[in-house]
Amino acid sequence: MPKGKGREIGKGREGKGREGKGREKKNEKRKEKKRKEKRKEKRKEKRKEKKRKEKRKEKKRKEKKRKEKKRKEKKRN
Repeated sequence: MPKGKGREIGKGREGKGREGKGREKKNEKRKEKKRKEKRKEKRKEKRKEKKRKEKRKEKKRKEKKRKEKKRKEKKRN
């Protein structure tokens, strides 16, 4: 009694469609992971930039206020 089904003589590699699919899937997963990581990094960078901008605005606002105060003080004296 034969152990496995085996291949019929003269069929060649016909019907062996699953060959290499695992690797393809792994590659796809890896690429998706990289894309996800890049998107995450971009979002992180955007948030940082936003914070920097906000800080700069705040600094300018404070500076303006300070100068205004100084000017008023000078005017009073």
